[in-house]
Amino acid sequence: MNDIALITGATSGFGRATARRFADSGWSVILIGRRQERLDELQRELEDKVPVLTLALDVRDDEAISRAIADLPDAFRQVKVLVNNAGLALAPQPAQEAELADWHTMIDTNVTGLVNVTHALLPTLIDTGAGASIINIGSVAGKFPYPGGHVYGATKAFVQQFSYNLRCDLLGTGVRVTDIAPGMAETEFTLVRTRGDKEASDALYRGTTPLQPEDIAEQIFYVATLPAHININQLEIMPTRQAWSKFAVDRD
Repeated sequence: MNDIALITGATSGFGRATARRFADSGWSVILIGRRQERLDELQRELEDKVPVLTLALDVRDDEAISRAIADLPDAFRQVKVLVNNAGLALAPQPAQEAELADWHTMIDTNVTGLVNVTHALLPTLIDTGAGASIINIGSVAGKFPYPGGHVYGATKAFVQQFSYNLRCDLLGTGVRVTDIAPGMAETEFTLVRTRGDKEASDALYRGTTPLQPEDIAEQIFYVATLPAHININQLEIMPTRQAWSKFAVDRD
């Protein structure tokens, strides 16, 4: 039987590229996303290569996630790799100008959603044992603050620490846990964050060479297919043309 990867946020960006990367290497894939039409499109693309199961779900709905995992068909039950990719950023303005609802949405998706899927799938991954992997998509924003990062950066700091603590609890089970923290990457991230402002999105990437979804998908696949005795705790990835900046100082 094929190895099985479950990927959340599979309808765009890192998730879609990751689904393609695993399918290209013969893995069966379970694809979770909110947009049924995009799931259907991706399934049509991949199902000639490997078995594909799509689940139109919102990761924030813990009951729906638990039911879906419990009801996985036998052919998709023994998941070996969980890629917790579903997440988003909103409210690029300063914290004092942000809407509370946007903060709640980021927390509910980036933190609660990730926890929901992980908790539901932990028994399966432990049963799979050696070589099973949980790969959480964090961000360099979880470590390096920036204006407008407020809750988004905080949620990604949670992803990092949750990953590390899972490693402690899963010691002896064979299940590996990795926090993958990308820097600037050209996806729908900024379109979502600015509620569809394509000009702002284009301006962010103009004149430089950001990471592409396929770059991150390749690293996810690399981590997932390492020998079972190797665990990458965190993989921080930035474009060559991105680096840190100096501290900001308020002056009279």
